[in-house]
Amino acid sequence: MSRQTFIALIVAAVLAISGALYLNALRNPAPDPHGSALLPSLASELDTVTALTVRRGGATPTVTVHQQGGHWTLAERGDYPADVSKLRKLLLALSDAKVIEQKTSNPASFAVIGVDDPASPGATGAEISVVARDGKHAVIVGKPVGAGNFARRSGENSSYIVEPGISLEVEPRYWIDSRLLDIAAADIQSIGVKPAAGPAYTVHRAATGGNFVLEGAPAGRKAADSAVLAPSPTTYSGLTADDVAPLSNIDFSKATVVTVTLADGNVITMTGAASADKHWVQIRSSKDAALDAKGAGRAFEITGYRYDAIFRPLEKLLVPKEPPPTAHKAAPAASAVASPVASPAKKAVPAPKP
Repeated sequence: MSRQTFIALIVAAVLAISGALYLNALRNPAPDPHGSALLPSLASELDTVTALTVRRGGATPTVTVHQQGGHWTLAERGDYPADVSKLRKLLLALSDAKVIEQKTSNPASFAVIGVDDPASPGATGAEISVVARDGKHAVIVGKPVGAGNFARRSGENSSYIVEPGISLEVEPRYWIDSRLLDIAAADIQSIGVKPAAGPAYTVHRAATGGNFVLEGAPAGRKAADSAVLAPSPTTYSGLTADDVAPLSNIDFSKATVVTVTLADGNVITMTGAASADKHWVQIRSSKDAALDAKGAGRAFEITGYRYDAIFRPLEKLLVPKEPPPTAHKAAPAASAVASPVASPAKKAVPAPKP
């Protein structure tokens, strides 16, 4: 067989195979992804999920929510209880996400829509990994678009627009169970305050009438009325934490201590310290074992206005001091005021000559 014949046979074979593939593609077109689930098997595995991680800007997850001892905890905060409602919302969003449109498969374009490598320091999207009984489900959630997001399954090149939208947080502080205290003002019997510097004081309900009275007013000063002394209905109600940290990380050497005694005999002790623009508290309870366990070895960051309402300085509970009397100087008499311009002396007029 000549060389030319051999080459012709190869070309004919290639053309035949290409034609067969083309005809097969016409008969069996690629399935349309529109309406398909982003993570097809997750919906049936939600009850078996044991961990969820969020990763952006590095190889290590920034958020790790997992089951520990039958409870959902946040690894990045010393296994502090996690916000289960936020976890459930994200899992449902992932299981409900449907492909609306297929987008780029070019890795060079991934950063534009936020589905680039989540390990990259400049990554704009975030990878969510879910561990369930059937294995690991991982997807990179990119920038929002319309009513949804750009997304790409980890390890694949195809990217999509998916709906409904998937909202997530990449900072651990937003994943903690933020609930701390929920005390009704009507249950408070007394509040003792021991500042880091200055005299201590106590406000308590009077035996009759239920009005609050102040003990510890300085000599010569008068306490404000009961409405000012009483704690605000919102001071201890629905108190939440913005973040949590190991107790050893916060300097409580110059702290103010507040002791709140409740009608049932429970005593809540709150130790507060302000550092830069952050306000930290340590919480202990004499009767609430769950609260004691939650606060053991931990400090909680709370908002500044809540901190100020709890750790009130004594001066705020006193009638303001009267300003000193203004000294009035007597005005000088009009006769005693010298004229700034002296009157010129009259010159004598000589008598006419005879």
